[in-house]
Amino acid sequence: MEGMHIVPDAPVPLAPAVPPTPPIPLSALLAREDLALRRIAGPAGPDTAIHWAHTSEMADPYPYLLGGELLLTAGVHVTPADATGAYFDTYVSRVAAAGGAAIGFGLAPVHDTVPPALVAACEAHGLPLLEVPPQTTFSGVARAVWQLMAQARLAELRRVTEAQQRLAAAASRPDPVPSVLRQLAQRLSGWGVLYGPDGTEIASAGRAPHETARQALAHLTDVVRPAPTTMASPGTTVRTPPPCPTPPPGTAVRTPPPSATTPPGTTGRTASPTPTTPPGTTGRTHPPSATTPPGTTGRAPSPSPTTPPGTTGRTHPPSATTPPGTTVRAPSPSPTTPPGTTGRTHPPSATTPPGTTVRAPSPSPTTPPGTTGRTPPPSPPAPVGRPVAAAVPVAARPVPSSATDTVAGSHLAAYALGAGQGFVLGVASPHREPGDHTIASVAAVLLSLLTGEHRSGTGAARSSALVRVLLGAPPEEVAPLLGTGRWVVVHARPDTQAADAVAASALGAALGSALVDLADGVVRVLLPAEREPGPQPGWALGVSTAVGPGDWTTADAQAARALARARATRTALVGHGTRPGLADLLPRDEADAHAQALLAPLGAAPALTETLRTWLSLHGSWDRTAVALSVHRNTVRQRIARCAALLGTDLDDPDVRMELWFALRRA
Repeated sequence: MEGMHIVPDAPVPLAPAVPPTPPIPLSALLAREDLALRRIAGPAGPDTAIHWAHTSEMADPYPYLLGGELLLTAGVHVTPADATGAYFDTYVSRVAAAGGAAIGFGLAPVHDTVPPALVAACEAHGLPLLEVPPQTTFSGVARAVWQLMAQARLAELRRVTEAQQRLAAAASRPDPVPSVLRQLAQRLSGWGVLYGPDGTEIASAGRAPHETARQALAHLTDVVRPAPTTMASPGTTVRTPPPCPTPPPGTAVRTPPPSATTPPGTTGRTASPTPTTPPGTTGRTHPPSATTPPGTTGRAPSPSPTTPPGTTGRTHPPSATTPPGTTVRAPSPSPTTPPGTTGRTHPPSATTPPGTTVRAPSPSPTTPPGTTGRTPPPSPPAPVGRPVAAAVPVAARPVPSSATDTVAGSHLAAYALGAGQGFVLGVASPHREPGDHTIASVAAVLLSLLTGEHRSGTGAARSSALVRVLLGAPPEEVAPLLGTGRWVVVHARPDTQAADAVAASALGAALGSALVDLADGVVRVLLPAEREPGPQPGWALGVSTAVGPGDWTTADAQAARALARARATRTALVGHGTRPGLADLLPRDEADAHAQALLAPLGAAPALTETLRTWLSLHGSWDRTAVALSVHRNTVRQRIARCAALLGTDLDDPDVRMELWFALRRA
């Protein structure tokens, strides 16, 4: 990959910096007939961009250039003695090193022609050289540059404003995510793709780039995708680097600060002590020299949880000549170490001075209490580790908000979406124009809103409600976690394409609820009753009556029937009827018993009951019933004939239809 650039959240100054102005192509300046500029050396490609116009007669203008300038000079600094190839070669090389875009050499009053040595130097260094005629002033050239920049900035603002309006309109369509990507790809003349948290392509639009660039863009998304925070589980040993050699006397030893869980009085780990280490130092030490003051303690590993109080290691029996107070180094103690033992000892030589630190390799449970040293020389140190008592978060690497790269002639860009859920917008275009980054950023903001979770309550409350339902809690006990009051259930199905997870989330956001479910192409939304749902472009909606949590199941069935009616009648929204009827004049128990008895012959065939209900609600229309049930019209005819046979009645009789409709409303 070539030219990869990562944009961090905090701006980092770059060198050399260029003025914050839109660049203009050098060809646009040469096209101005009023200036009559002429290119006489250097490349003639369209890639030369001018950021600034600057006049200087310094022999070395390098310290005064920002980069991207058209450097205008009349050659006042050039004397006849200096007009050599070496002089101009140095001059042009310094301008090129400073990032200058081109040189404009003015004719008169100093020079009648452009020095040939300057022409040769510009050709050698690949720097465009312009001839400025006597009638054209440098101020006129600078004014023309600013006029072209103003025109470019105005065109850029218009382009960005129009793109922002089109992207916002695309976000309001029934398929918002694909629509935004299509509009973005059209505006950038490239390819837009939405990557999921796992790196898969969720949706894309536009002309896909070469496979190499496509793979590079997928890899670029990992740069901006947030890395999960890892946790060190309890008991895990965090490895630390091995100790460094003993520093010379007088060297300052830097000790890491103790963690928040460090017990009071603990001073952390220290490097090897110098001969000036005061007595009682408790850090980590290498074998001290003979001048170490008596009583200085060596390093002992942390005792295990089963070590008796006061025990800090396990000991080996010292010889009879071991002086009292000799310090020993001990590994992790065994549970049987006697109280008061602070290390393990090895028989030192008879010449061991009192207080000398000794290390013993072999432990023994019989070392008398009071032994406090370790024996040299130490064996090769094992990896030093620190056991973690609790789960500790390991800091994740900081990630940038966007990153760019250029691969196989394609300009690639990746933008982390602000929802923080790992979604990334990828863009690939054959060229990069001013304003492209702003347009892509607008699309990233819209996609962040579309893919982010719309929170009508806290995520913790919804998680708690889900857990309680899974554990058997009734809905009326769970509902207060989601909100108080009554609820409506909305069933929705798109008019054209099949619903997907992103479209379902966008619909929930439009209705004002995050409680969304997608199954079998139907989106179900649980909505507080005070948020009255309205028609949504491109969707057919069925809405239940407002019910309490105990009647959510009934409301779900109402919304399903209302959606079937909405699709059959091609209506954007149909609500379940709430007007009082004759059924309300009868006792509920008697009405329910009559309905069950009347519909008992159909009890073993739920499909027949639902077909009869839909057919009656649509006034016996075979075609609309077939559309509502997504079956063939002949299937509807067969089911209705079967219902008439099982019920033993004439379904063309209005009284029979009324009685059956009454029973179906109670069922």
